[in-house]
Amino acid sequence: MDNWRVAVLGDGGVGKTALAVQFTLNCFVETYDPTIEDAYRKQLVVDNRMCFVEVIDTAGQEEYATLRDQWVREGQGFILVYSIASRATFDRLEVFRQSMRRVKRGDPIFMLVGNKCDKTYEREVSKEEGATLARQFGCEFMETSAKTAQNVERLFMTLVRRLRETRSIEAGPSNGNGAGTTEKKRKNRCIIV
Repeated sequence: MDNWRVAVLGDGGVGKTALAVQFTLNCFVETYDPTIEDAYRKQLVVDNRMCFVEVIDTAGQEEYATLRDQWVREGQGFILVYSIASRATFDRLEVFRQSMRRVKRGDPIFMLVGNKCDKTYEREVSKEEGATLARQFGCEFMETSAKTAQNVERLFMTLVRRLRETRSIEAGPSNGNGAGTTEKKRKNRCIIV
């Protein structure tokens, strides 16, 4: 079973906690309570393989920018979230992307997400704008609704697939017995918890 640590980044109020809770607990949180840091865990099957996803729900407020670096350092994959009902949260995405690139020293695996797509009557950012920005960032894009659960599970499954693809590329060709060298090394380690 593979394990993934996913950090959810974005401005305060975009629905980061709601996405994490909807994904892990299958319910919607109505109230907004600014988060400093929370972790949620879920075991799921992606492409007939079991995996364990730990979701790090991060603070969006600028006063926690130094903590954000720690969350990025520990993350393997990232979800960059804005609210489709807030142009300001969309305009600040570059700040979060640059933070990821600086700490990870390169191109981290992430997805761009326009949350709150159930609020079509309040939309300030078009789906086309989101897709265009994702192309500029070189990542995948989708719109979600933590309230209705639209695309929430699909979002995390897609990210797990991308992370697995990257791990397969990094592991290189197999050593003849079907297991990559990285997999073989992992089996010989002892882990004490």
